Amino acid sequence: MSRPTRSLAAAALAGATVLSLATAMPAAAQSSAATTQPNSPTSAAQPNSTAQPNTGAPAAGKCSDEPQDLPIHEFTDHRELGIELDRIERVSGGRVEVEEIGRSNQDREIWSARVGHGPKSVLLTSEIHGNEKVGTDALLRLLDFVGTSDSAKAQKWRSELTIVAIPKMNPDGAELDRRGNDMTWDEVVEEYPQLADAEPAWNYYTEPRQGDDYSQRPGFDINRDYNPDLSYEPKPEDLPGESADTGWFLSPETRAVRDVYVDLTEEFGKVDTYVDLHHQGACYVMPDDPDRFVTMSISGKFVDDPATTPGYEQYADDYDLDYAKQLNVATYNALQAKANDNPLFGNITLYPQDTNLPGTGLGSFALNGSGAVLYEVRGQTQTLGQKYREQLTKTVYFGLEGMLSSIATGQVDNLDPAAYDAIPPRGPSIGDAEATARVDEP
Repeated sequence: MSRPTRSLAAAALAGATVLSLATAMPAAAQSSAATTQPNSPTSAAQPNSTAQPNTGAPAAGKCSDEPQDLPIHEFTDHRELGIELDRIERVSGGRVEVEEIGRSNQDREIWSARVGHGPKSVLLTSEIHGNEKVGTDALLRLLDFVGTSDSAKAQKWRSELTIVAIPKMNPDGAELDRRGNDMTWDEVVEEYPQLADAEPAWNYYTEPRQGDDYSQRPGFDINRDYNPDLSYEPKPEDLPGESADTGWFLSPETRAVRDVYVDLTEEFGKVDTYVDLHHQGACYVMPDDPDRFVTMSISGKFVDDPATTPGYEQYADDYDLDYAKQLNVATYNALQAKANDNPLFGNITLYPQDTNLPGTGLGSFALNGSGAVLYEVRGQTQTLGQKYREQLTKTVYFGLEGMLSSIATGQVDNLDPAAYDAIPPRGPSIGDAEATARVDEP
């Protein structure tokens, strides 16, 4: 069944309600969270390969991934995103350049924001799934900092890095607050007539999913629409495909990101780092302590080794899993250091490593030589709404801050990739297994 429409009255009431973190954060941690501001970042911890111990806050006794109708008005919507990007560009004095890189299927703008003039290019994307909103807010804070700050850190980033952020790359899905975009198979065929007799792609949603009824407004999981062949054109014989196959660039949203990636590759020779910001199930706990929720899972592994995978051998020379691991270690170390102020920053785990998804942006760009990094923060809008929004936004921000500083200073190259394998694996979900399975896909 479809999720009920949120009323303005309910949103106003929810906005007036204080959402307590008491079930997941001790009083000391709450105090720290209130006084630590990501848009006035502190110095990033120097990366190391030894995890620091941390203590975590108790998890709530009950948790569910069943879809609910929850307030989300505190997140940045598409209109607000345009206003905020315009503001950042203006106050940055020319340091941040905002550009429309394309339009969604429903003709909403997709923007990129570029800052820095360094030799290493870093591409950051958020909200490829429209119900995974924290990353967009974190990217705006990051752009504001690096674009306006005269701190030594910001200057170092700008001199060593060229950062390109694409926040809210699936604006149609974001406005509908759902995973998929807003696009029918007939519209695909109109764009690609050669597919007229092909079966619709396997990632085309036409039935209820995560509380949303796609039967009236179908759409695609566009994070299965990428292809490591960046010049690929859709072929009917490649459809409908399956999860372990490459995608087709059927959606205008993925084509827009692909084109930015191609342009950066032509300009810099390669895209050094690609980070995609996601959410996962709300009910995962730490592997050694079922009383602590996982705040975020991270990963650098998204495809099987191309050197030993038939059909992917041509990508083997460029694929660099060790570098992806080093980037993740930089993220992990930065957040473990922050755990001294707030234990929730220490609840970081490794996302499952049996992933083989070459049709994702992370998989496709990793095969093209980028160090690829996945952030999966706790909960989606249908399970947590905007609850813990500030805590999770800070988690993403501080993780990116540590990783970018590590790249800019060159410290990332000194990190031991083996430390990645020592990051604790994600523990079990204490919620309903069937409901968790429905939401737990990168």
